[in-house]
Amino acid sequence: MSEAMSMQASQQPVIECRSITRTYREGPTTLTIFSDISLSVGAGETVAIVGSSGAGKTTLLNLLGGLDRPSSGHIAICGEDIHRMGEAKRARFRNRHLGFVYQFHHLLPEFSARENVMLACTLDGMAVSDAGRKADAMLAKVGLGERLEHKPGELSGGERQRVAIARALVNEPECVLMDEPTGNLDEQTGESVQRLIEGLRDQLGIAFVVVTHDMSMARSLGRVLRLEQGRLHPV
Repeated sequence: MSEAMSMQASQQPVIECRSITRTYREGPTTLTIFSDISLSVGAGETVAIVGSSGAGKTTLLNLLGGLDRPSSGHIAICGEDIHRMGEAKRARFRNRHLGFVYQFHHLLPEFSARENVMLACTLDGMAVSDAGRKADAMLAKVGLGERLEHKPGELSGGERQRVAIARALVNEPECVLMDEPTGNLDEQTGESVQRLIEGLRDQLGIAFVVVTHDMSMARSLGRVLRLEQGRLHPV
């Protein structure tokens, strides 16, 4: 790749959405969750989205991750319009370019920490031996190098969330979407996960979009936007 092409690629937003609207039908009524939202997230940038319960933060995150479709507007991930892809292609694209972390970790209880993280790699066609090496390295990076064979039921809440973060990062995505990643943790554990997110952002250069109710966490991460009355506002 030429230097000019490399520079152009590096300047391309990881996430770009323009004038997106999401509405739902409730009988004869059309309910507007949000309208005319535009957002650009650069490589390595962290954006925190705050707002009251029911404001539509999770709905917006699902749209950005291709888990839901906007009623109108355009969403591009790494320059690709994911909503023009077929379902199978979109799933593969998400697995390669996006990571997801939720308030509840959604780990498979019968699998070890290593196996839960490996699964993200093997779904992408990676050989089991290579997936194991990548999973071990990522779990060590999040501080769980000694807990590889433990199943979720044998891990603390904070440790389970670290496994979920390792799983989200193991395919080296351009962006990780997080929905209340510390919302189900006690204050001390939540702060340790927050510091982990900050460190990974600085080390790996991955973009993060984090939905959180915790304003102190939001301000520590980077740019803060509030979703209110269907619109995004800078804080």
